[in-house]
Amino acid sequence: MVLNGVAAPLPLRNIDTDMIIPKQFLKTILRTGLGKSLFFEMRYDPATGKEIADFVLNKPQYRAAQILVTGDNFGCGSSREHAPWALLDYGIRCVIAPDFADIFYNNCFQNGILPIRLPQADVDKLMDDASRGANATLTIDLEAQEIRGPDGGKIKFEIDPFRKHCLMNGLDNIGLTLEKDKSIAAYEKTAATTRPWL
Repeated sequence: MVLNGVAAPLPLRNIDTDMIIPKQFLKTILRTGLGKSLFFEMRYDPATGKEIADFVLNKPQYRAAQILVTGDNFGCGSSREHAPWALLDYGIRCVIAPDFADIFYNNCFQNGILPIRLPQADVDKLMDDASRGANATLTIDLEAQEIRGPDGGKIKFEIDPFRKHCLMNGLDNIGLTLEKDKSIAAYEKTAATTRPWL
């Protein structure tokens, strides 16, 4: 799996899940439609409802960003799964930070988003790359575990092999269960024969 996309710089620490998707948008159980409310309080003027022009995702060069380069402790706060849903619905497929809140980090994998942890020096380099606007295209090569920058630089990243397998094959917990479909069906058939009272 290779992602070529514009990277948006968001150099803030401790971006919590309420900043990612505020509580008033948590009434839905659908995974779609939340992208318009992503970073709502940073993207829109509360008095007018209009976009704040200098917020990174409102700038023309970053509107189609698929990668977010951000600060430490991204996704802290409450454990709302709506946060990765909002990122994914907006079009963000990869978030790069020095560290993530654990629940958010796990929720990313469950929803097909690649969260990459890197040392601060590497994040700083990618933040600089991302500041180039529409020329801030990064290539995320999951199989090679490598990020390639617009100047040809390469940064390696680590990922748990099982989580890599799931992302490479588009598997969530349900998909993993369905991989065992034949074994499950065989067990059910045997159980129905040997224990018909169940």
